[in-house]
Amino acid sequence: MRWLLVAAAAGSALASRLTPPVLPLIVRNPYLSTWLGDARQPPWYEWPMFWTGERIGFSIMASVPGSDKVYPLLGRPQDSLSLDQHREYNVSFPTYLGAKFDASTTNFTYLIPAPESNGSAKPVELVLSFLSPITPTSTLRQSIPASYITVHVKGSFNVNLYLDLNGQWVSGNRGSQIVWKLAQEQLGTSDKALKTWEIRRETELLLSEERDQAEWGTLYFTGPSDLRHEAGTSGIVRPRFARTGTLPDEIDEEFRGIMEDEPIFAFSKSFHLNSSASSSIPSTDSVMFSIALVQNPVAQFASARGLTFMRPLWASWFSSVDALLDFHYLDYDTAASLATNYSAQLAIDAFRSGSEDYVDIVALTARQVMGATVFSGTPDDPILFLKEISSNGNFQTIDVIFPSFPFFLYTNPRWLAYLLEPLIEHMLSGQYPNKYAMHDLGYHFPNATGHADGRDEYMPVEECGNILIMGLALVNSLIYDTSSTAGSVWSSLGSSRFDPDPGTSAFSLGKLETRDGVFGLDDSWGGSTKGAKQAKKWLTKSYRLWKQWTSYLIEFSLRPHKQLSTDDFAGPLELQTNLALKGILGIKAMSQIAKAIGNVEDAKYYRNISETYVSKWEGYGISRDGSHALLAYHWYGSWTTLYNLYADTLLCFHLDGTPSSSSPTSDLQHSSQQKPIAPSESNPHRSPSEKPGFVSRNVYKIQSSWYSAVRQTYGLPLDSRHLYAKSDWEFFAAAVTSKPVRSEILQSVAKWVNETSTDRPFTDLYETEGTGGWPGAHFMARPVTGGHFAFLTLDKACGGKAMDGLRFLDDEDGEKGVGGVRGRDEDVEL
Repeated sequence: MRWLLVAAAAGSALASRLTPPVLPLIVRNPYLSTWLGDARQPPWYEWPMFWTGERIGFSIMASVPGSDKVYPLLGRPQDSLSLDQHREYNVSFPTYLGAKFDASTTNFTYLIPAPESNGSAKPVELVLSFLSPITPTSTLRQSIPASYITVHVKGSFNVNLYLDLNGQWVSGNRGSQIVWKLAQEQLGTSDKALKTWEIRRETELLLSEERDQAEWGTLYFTGPSDLRHEAGTSGIVRPRFARTGTLPDEIDEEFRGIMEDEPIFAFSKSFHLNSSASSSIPSTDSVMFSIALVQNPVAQFASARGLTFMRPLWASWFSSVDALLDFHYLDYDTAASLATNYSAQLAIDAFRSGSEDYVDIVALTARQVMGATVFSGTPDDPILFLKEISSNGNFQTIDVIFPSFPFFLYTNPRWLAYLLEPLIEHMLSGQYPNKYAMHDLGYHFPNATGHADGRDEYMPVEECGNILIMGLALVNSLIYDTSSTAGSVWSSLGSSRFDPDPGTSAFSLGKLETRDGVFGLDDSWGGSTKGAKQAKKWLTKSYRLWKQWTSYLIEFSLRPHKQLSTDDFAGPLELQTNLALKGILGIKAMSQIAKAIGNVEDAKYYRNISETYVSKWEGYGISRDGSHALLAYHWYGSWTTLYNLYADTLLCFHLDGTPSSSSPTSDLQHSSQQKPIAPSESNPHRSPSEKPGFVSRNVYKIQSSWYSAVRQTYGLPLDSRHLYAKSDWEFFAAAVTSKPVRSEILQSVAKWVNETSTDRPFTDLYETEGTGGWPGAHFMARPVTGGHFAFLTLDKACGGKAMDGLRFLDDEDGEKGVGGVRGRDEDVEL
C-alpha cells in the first residue's frame, strides 16, 4: 500500500505553493552549489549565483527557426546580445509559467510563441528541469558530486536550444587563469556517445578556498555527442547562436583569466518537433546534461593515523573519473526514480505531519542540507564531512550537526553515523585535550586539522549534550521489529547481514546490493537482531568517551557557568535554562546508552542523577507564576524558546511511566521479543498516575501556551532579548506543542517564506517583524535547516508512539497546567 501511495503522490510532488526568494538549481556539496536568486522574478531577471550570492556565468536561451527572435530562459545572456552591433535578431521573452520544486528537482516552465509563418500553431512548452537527486537507499549515488539538467519540449514547430557556463564555477577569484578542453567518448558497447567540457584552474590550490569557493577540482559539463559546441568569448558565442540558431564546433584555445574576454563553454541542440510546417500535431523531445565538480582529495583530516588526505567515497567504486561520469550520465532514469520516490514519500509524510505549506518547506530544505556535505572514506569505514556554511566555515561542527539531525534520522540514519564517526575517531585518538566534546574538527573546511591546543569555540555543555542526544537517537534508530516501526521508511530495505569484523565500522556499507534490477543499493539499517549488534559494536569501541562527556555534564550542566550555547550570535550567558535542560537530557541519554551495551550499574547511576537534576531544573528554570521557562535562572523577566525539550520526546523519555514506556534500547539485552520495561523500573521515583514522563507534562503545556502568546508575524522569536527567530529551533519547539499552536507557527513561517526580503538560500536566522529580513548576521544555505524535519522524525520515533505520548497537549484541559511543575523556588541557591 505504501508504494501505491508514493506512486499516487509522484505526480503532485512538484505542485509547489510557496514562493521562496531563492531556488536550488545545481546543489550537491559546498562547492557545487548553484542557486537562482530573485526567484519570484522570471529566471532571466538575474544571473544564477553561488550560495554566497556571488553571481556566476550560467545561461540558457532558445530560438525558433524562421523567426528573428531569441528567448533568454535562464541567466542574463541578453547582456551579451545587447552589445552586438551587427544584430540581425530581436531579444524577446517567453511566457513564463512559473517554478515548481520538490526535494530533488526544480522545474521552470515556459511557452515559446510560434513563428509568423506558422502563426496558427500553439506555443512550444519548454521545461528546464534541474535534478540533484536525494537517494536514501543508495549512498553510492548520493556520494557522486554531480547533478542533471534536462530540457523537455512539446510542440508542433522546431526549436533551437543553447546552454553555456563560464569559469566562475571553478574559482572564487575572477582573475584566476583557467584551462579547458572538450572530450568526446563512446559509451562502451552502447550506441551512445558523450561530449564533455572540462574546465579547471591552470594552477590549482589544493584544499584552499577563495570567498568560500574551491580553488581545486575540475568541472565537467556533459551532453550527448549530437550537440553542437563552441568555446569562446561570451560576446561572440552568444550572439552567434542568436543569429544562426546553432554553434560551429569550434574551440578558442587561448587560455586566459575567467573574466578576460570572458571565455564560455557552450552547447546547442536543435529539436525537430515536426517535419511538416502545416501540421499542428505536437511532438515531444528532450535532452539531458550533467554538471560535475570532481575533487580528489576532498579534505584533509586529523584521523587516528595522523593528518590524512581524504579521497572521495565514490573513488572506491569507480576506477577513474571517466567511469564515474559515464555511470552518472547513464544512471539518470534510476537516480530520477529513486529521487522521485523520496520526494513523493516526503510529501505524504509532511502533509500528514503538518500541511501543504510544510510539504514545500521540507522539500526546499532537503538539497540545502546535503549541499553542505561531502562523502569520503571507504565502504568499510564511510565518512560524511560537513561544512558550517556561511556562519564561519568550521569543519564538522557538532552544534550544526545537531539541529540538522532530524533530516538525517528521517532520510537515512546511517548518514548521521557517518557525520559523527570522524569526531569520535579524532577524540578517541587523544588529539583533543579537553574532557568535554569538541566544538568542531577544524577552523575552516576543508581542513580538519583539529584543535590540539584545546582552544576551539567554548561550548562545553552544548556539545556534550548534543552528541549524547544524537548518539542515543542513532542507537534508537537501529532498534525496530518491523518496517512499520522503523524510524525511516527506507531503513528496513535490503539484507540484514551484519559484519562482526572489529576492524570495520559498525556501519560499513560492505557489498552493495542489487534489488529489482537496480545496482548500488545499501543494505538495511538495523532492525531485529542486526540493529542490536550494530549498536553494541559501535558503542563498545567508544564507551569511555560517552562516559567522559557525561561526567562533565554531571559536574557542570545543572547550573551552567557563563558560556556560549549553540546560539553564539546572542552572546554568552550563565545559568541558561534551555542549555541546562540539554545537559540533563544528555545524562538521561547516557543511562540508555549504558543499557544498550548491558552495563546495568551505569544505567542506574546516570538515570538517578538525571531524575534528580530534572526535578531541580523545574524549580530553577520556570517563572514565578509558573507560566513559562526563563531564559536564565536569575533573569526573572525573561523567557526562552525551550527547543531542547524536543529531545525529551524524540528519545521517548516522555513515555516514562506510561503504558507505552518501552524505549528502543530496552530491547537490546536479549532479543526483539523482550518485554517492555515496567513503569516502576523505568522510573522508580514516579508512578504513572503521579507524574508520567521525564520532563513534567506541565512544562510542555505552559510552553505551548506561551509560544502562542509571544508568536510574531513571521514566527516564534528565539527568546525575550530580540525579535529574531531561528527556523530550526522553531520547528523543534513547534513539534512538541499542541496541534493549534504547531499550525500557528507553521503558518507564520510559511508567510515569511513568501514575503521575506532576504535574498540568499533559506536563512535560518531572520526578523519576525518588518520585512522578515536579516537581523545583522547573514546566515544562508546552512544545513541546520534539517531541523525543519522535526515533525517528520517525531512522527516515526518510539516505534510510532512518540506523537501519541503528546496527546495530552490537545486534551480539553491541555492549557490548564496540570501535572505539577512548581513555580520558581524562592530560596534555591544558584
